Amino acid sequence: MSDAPTLTPDLTDPALNDAELATRLVRRAGALAARMRAEGLTADTKTSITDVVTAADHAAEELVTGALLAARPDDGILGEEGARHTSRSGRTWVIDPVDGTYNFLSGLPTWCSALALAVDGETALGAVHQPSIDETWVGGVGHPTTFDGRALEPLADLPLSEVALATYLHPASMDRTGVRERWLRVVEGAATVRMLGSGSCELAAVAAGRLGAWAQESVAEWDWRPGAALVRAAGGEALQVEAAGTTWSVAGRPSAVAEIVARLGA
Repeated sequence: MSDAPTLTPDLTDPALNDAELATRLVRRAGALAARMRAEGLTADTKTSITDVVTAADHAAEELVTGALLAARPDDGILGEEGARHTSRSGRTWVIDPVDGTYNFLSGLPTWCSALALAVDGETALGAVHQPSIDETWVGGVGHPTTFDGRALEPLADLPLSEVALATYLHPASMDRTGVRERWLRVVEGAATVRMLGSGSCELAAVAAGRLGAWAQESVAEWDWRPGAALVRAAGGEALQVEAAGTTWSVAGRPSAVAEIVARLGA
């Protein structure tokens, strides 16, 4: 098949509101990536053997970018795989066409397509679609988080000791001053720990109450903004703090987040 994405009127209609547009884009991008994987893909490495990119990443980003340029021509674009468009409206869309590419390429199910909208620098909306289980999450300012179109119950507050923590620490990060020690302090406080390999999938699970908290250091915008919007719009906390010269991104139930921040010494 051709890798060129197809833009259809349902993706480029300027009458769609932001949540509707974001929902359609992550679902279509995820479907395109899944179809390309089924037909066979190879990968190139970026910064490490586990930081990979495929033709599906590029094609899905091209699909989302083309639709946004048609439907929101004054908005900016920031894509993981290089898409850039300067904003004239104060609004910028942040694209992660395939989050969890290592999982995606390896045949593991935890990967997604994710999209966020930032307004004047603040995250206003996030959307995440996980094709392997056909689940879609959308939420943001003025839009309580929905799961497949149904509003989620607001998150109940729980301490870190009573929840599952999703996290990640790249082996190369262990040599940086203070990173490993702070990460261990956070992990030791949780009821249990999971590493699923896709920040946006994990943060969507936090918003749904399937996981209780999330913490990771040095997170890119496209790995943070979509899921952070979902968590906040589900009644949780999502914030970034500095600890020993490293930026940590923390999200989840409010008491768990407060304890993680304290354990980081931020």
